[in-house]
Amino acid sequence: MLDLKLRTAEAGMELLGELHRFAEQLGCPQELLALGTMPLPQELVRGRGAAPFQKFLEAYCAQVLVPHELPAIHKAYLHASRYEVRELIESDWKLGQEPKLRRFAGVSQCLGTTQLQKLRPLRDQRLVRRYWEAVENGEAHGWHTVVYGLVLALFSLPLRQGLLNYGQQVIRGFIESGSCAFKISSEQSAALYSRLCAPLPQAIEQLLSAQAVAFAR
Repeated sequence: MLDLKLRTAEAGMELLGELHRFAEQLGCPQELLALGTMPLPQELVRGRGAAPFQKFLEAYCAQVLVPHELPAIHKAYLHASRYEVRELIESDWKLGQEPKLRRFAGVSQCLGTTQLQKLRPLRDQRLVRRYWEAVENGEAHGWHTVVYGLVLALFSLPLRQGLLNYGQQVIRGFIESGSCAFKISSEQSAALYSRLCAPLPQAIEQLLSAQAVAFAR
């Protein structure tokens, strides 16, 4: 039993530690500028300038990370904590209907299902087994944000810190993947990282307060 707990804990921490892969696997940063309805800046196409890349990151944080990904993690965490299997699956399915997330769907679901496989030692738990079956049967997509929230709940990891770690990891991954292509210095990368991460604590506090009220109804 102790060995099983150690293996599953290691799987959970591995998920929390490798989210930079999400940004790295998304592909060429130029292609990511097709996010939502955002047009492809001509200066980026011609010169791979740092400014358009920074604008993409700002748009990602404002249009995807804060309004969609962090709430998805939070909802998954709450549903998993309450063993609300049906609601967890429904929350996963609804993410596929959000236009802003479609650009990220392939990589997100690939990473999510990969991490689900690492939770096999917990397949005897109804929550994990039912969600896994839903993914296999096409009832759920296996979004990495949903799996991340599930892992936070399974291992009783602090939600607030988990949300902050997620935001920081993904922002860092984007910057690392684009710094070479767009010739961004280490000093510029550090400054950009600090600037983009600075609003996260307040955004997370607002999210926790708003969804706590919603789930209490």
